[in-house]
Amino acid sequence: MGFVTTKDGVEIFYKDWGPKDAQVVYFHHGWPLSSDDWDAQMLFFVEKGFRVVAHDRRGHGRSSQVWDWHDMDHYADDTAAVVKHLDLKGAVHVGHSTGGGEVVHYIARHGEDRVSKAVIIAAVPPIMVKTESNPGGLPKEVFDDLQAQLFANRAHFYHEIPAGPFYGYNRPDAKPSQGIIWNWWRQGMMGSAKAHYDGIVAFSQTDFTEDLKKITIPVLVMHGDDDQIVPYEDSGPLSAKLLPNGTLKTYSGFSHGMPTFNADTINADLLAFIQG
Repeated sequence: MGFVTTKDGVEIFYKDWGPKDAQVVYFHHGWPLSSDDWDAQMLFFVEKGFRVVAHDRRGHGRSSQVWDWHDMDHYADDTAAVVKHLDLKGAVHVGHSTGGGEVVHYIARHGEDRVSKAVIIAAVPPIMVKTESNPGGLPKEVFDDLQAQLFANRAHFYHEIPAGPFYGYNRPDAKPSQGIIWNWWRQGMMGSAKAHYDGIVAFSQTDFTEDLKKITIPVLVMHGDDDQIVPYEDSGPLSAKLLPNGTLKTYSGFSHGMPTFNADTINADLLAFIQG
């Protein structure tokens, strides 16, 4: 564990576990969480002999709570700073939700020289918000409402998301885990309200279409068809079509939080893709 300071003076917290000469798997967390959300994956892969790396996005977790520049360009540049600091080569980058957008934008913006493969899980690309070119997207009012709820009572809002749609705990046959719910809340409340408020714009309005077209390395697109946060039809299949070397894997009944809720399945499929 350590920190790297970016060009604009932001301290980015990162974890770096495992043998330094092993294959690197780099994990990118979703909004508004931290690298802790990858516990199930990082423990699994480090025990398999991999080197695992993950950082807390600016304004999230243990990274600096700066008030500005919470956008995909800076998220991608922060990733590049960690990669350069650790001199990572041939890494497999894995991103969940907003982290999937971060992975896509990082590779498109900084090139493929240090990357071998990528995985995006329940990820926000190509674009979430409804526009003329994306008629199937969610209305901007949906994201405006998220900002309003965060502004009004962030602590309550951050309980209701994991207790409800994030893990599918609002489904009739669900069996909520209070540990999972409170761990989500804990991670969210560690970060900056301002960073999270601005981050809603970053993950919903960034158009990753051209980024996806630029990426030539193999990319696995994993998405559950019961995702209530990033709807399946307007994300996973569209991203896979735009990627020159993309493969879509659809999970029946899986929620947005499938890396945690369905860790055994996700870990096995990640391992197969990385070793394939």
